[in-house]
Amino acid sequence: METNQEIGRHGEDLAFDYVRQAGMLVLDRNWRPHGADVRGELDIIARDGDELVVVEVKTRRSIAYGTPAEAITRRKIRALRSLTLAWLEQRSIHAPTIRFDVISIIIPPAGQPVIEHLRAV
Repeated sequence: METNQEIGRHGEDLAFDYVRQAGMLVLDRNWRPHGADVRGELDIIARDGDELVVVEVKTRRSIAYGTPAEAITRRKIRALRSLTLAWLEQRSIHAPTIRFDVISIIIPPAGQPVIEHLRAV
């Protein structure tokens, strides 16, 4: 049986492959700010055409406690925005358009993972 950390890492790997197969250019992965006032992690930062896309990945084994996407709270969205601003500042990047996506993954004990991509949450 995999630990929650292993399930999460596996989900992030699946999401990384999914984003690349969708034609997005991955700019960063598992980014944490250094020396910034904000804490946390951005799972995937990618470019989709002219848009900067910040992807939050949520992985679960089942929906017994709700879908993975239901774990994205307003507080989490605010944290993602602050982290994104720190990422842009540290890289001196101007992004005319920023989109926040969620990739929700369910990895059942048997069978194939189910991936759902929610755009512009």
